[in-house]
Amino acid sequence: MRVKQWTAAAVASVMAAGLLAGCGAKQDKVGEQVAGSAPANLNPTGLPIVKEPIELTFFTGKAATNGNKFEDTLVWSEYQKMSNIKVNFQLVPFEVLTEKRNLALANGDYPDGFYSARMPTADLMRYGSQGVFLKLNDKIDQYAPNFKKLMEKYPDLKKALTMPDGNIYSFPSFYSPEFLPMLIGTPLWVKQDWLDKLGMAEPKTTDELYAYLKAVKTTDLNGNGKQDEIPYSGTGIGPLIEQLMGAWGVGNRGLGHKFVDVDPKTGALRFYRTTEQYKEVLQFVRKLYEEGLIDKDIFTQKSSELYAKGETGVLGATINPNPKTQFNGTGYFGLGALKGPHGDQSYSHIKVPMVWPGAFVITDKNKNPEATIRWIDHFYGDEGAQFYFMGKEGVSYTKTADGKLEFVDEIKNNPKGLTMDQALTKYVTWLGGSYPGYVQDKYFKGSETLPESVATGEKAKPYALKEIWYNFNFTEEETEYMSSRGSDITTYIGEMEAKLINGSASFADWDKHVANVKSMGLDQYMKVYQAAYDRYKSVK
Repeated sequence: MRVKQWTAAAVASVMAAGLLAGCGAKQDKVGEQVAGSAPANLNPTGLPIVKEPIELTFFTGKAATNGNKFEDTLVWSEYQKMSNIKVNFQLVPFEVLTEKRNLALANGDYPDGFYSARMPTADLMRYGSQGVFLKLNDKIDQYAPNFKKLMEKYPDLKKALTMPDGNIYSFPSFYSPEFLPMLIGTPLWVKQDWLDKLGMAEPKTTDELYAYLKAVKTTDLNGNGKQDEIPYSGTGIGPLIEQLMGAWGVGNRGLGHKFVDVDPKTGALRFYRTTEQYKEVLQFVRKLYEEGLIDKDIFTQKSSELYAKGETGVLGATINPNPKTQFNGTGYFGLGALKGPHGDQSYSHIKVPMVWPGAFVITDKNKNPEATIRWIDHFYGDEGAQFYFMGKEGVSYTKTADGKLEFVDEIKNNPKGLTMDQALTKYVTWLGGSYPGYVQDKYFKGSETLPESVATGEKAKPYALKEIWYNFNFTEEETEYMSSRGSDITTYIGEMEAKLINGSASFADWDKHVANVKSMGLDQYMKVYQAAYDRYKSVK
């Protein structure tokens, strides 16, 4: 019933959008839009983008690590001068982003675009079909040459952006598939000096990792006379599970698909969260938690609380972008692919190169969509991307004799003791992620390009997954299922896994747990997934 209502709404909205499309557009003598014509105020290439200044307003997701007014940062104040476009960023903290975004869309109180707003693909499809989000296919061809080149170079990018109706409604946050440290993002870090004190080598297996964490628990490694060392701490238990899965051969298509991968024996899609291999992953994590090797606050801890602990020098292992930039943690290095008890060894903690499909969308309220597309497309080319991530030469970065880019000392070695991320806030706004743009290692100088992060990437490379799935897109009917019955399945699994790890549920009831998942409609879940996978493969 709901699908029929959506379809009717979509038809009505598309008709309304068609009636309104001429507003503000170039018109001929009889008031009809001239096909293929560019707005008179738009420069077709180069900067400035428009001849006379215009203003745009964007609903904007904000990470805690960013400053409180984007317009004052070097990048956006300079880009306003370069482009002749002033952008007003309506900042919404990521913690309440989903609620605020959904409310804005529901009541129609939204601005010209959604920037860094983590728009889910279900909303791209729903509001795109209704005309609330503009269809970009033809406009990318006309006004986004940088992004068009990327889609031609990486066909999976186009596959993942194309909705089931054949349309593209967004610009993504896209990491170069060759930039492995960025796709790893948050390695599993351990302390070298503590390993040295313990006389232990770098952990190469899950058993060796366990032995290291056990030794941290029972040794005063920070020398303060207290037993306050925390073997492992993080934010939520999921990141640790995801780091370990490759040691049991599950999660073999990357982090973009947290429930389904491919059975290596049959080549068929597999719901891996109910497999025996995944059960063993959970049992290993349960052992760590039961023996006090995992921080007792793991299930509720926020990043700020984790970093506060890190600053006190008590963490033996953790997962985050880089201890050096997050809490001035020194002496940490990232582990590679651990070998599991059955000989499995793959580095499966690899993100989809297109991390946020809906990083930027243009709404039907935007009176300057062509200029807006040119505005965002700048950041998918080398010149614009370098500017976005590094700022201005001589102000926020310098160029070495061999052509490499380096942040100035005020950022790298801040005299006031600020971390690199803290020092960057007056220059850039990419901190915290989710931004629309194209990331390559030659101009991205975040945590992932520091020597220890690069070394982790090199270590992981021989064992990195050979095939990474980008996101699959669902039809409205499929979305209805995935957001109802499918969501019930995934929510139940998340709750049960937490209980299995903290001991409030028993692994003796694993078969009952698997049976419950099947009874909730797992067969239909996999049929929907298979259909989406088949469409993904068919996009040309």
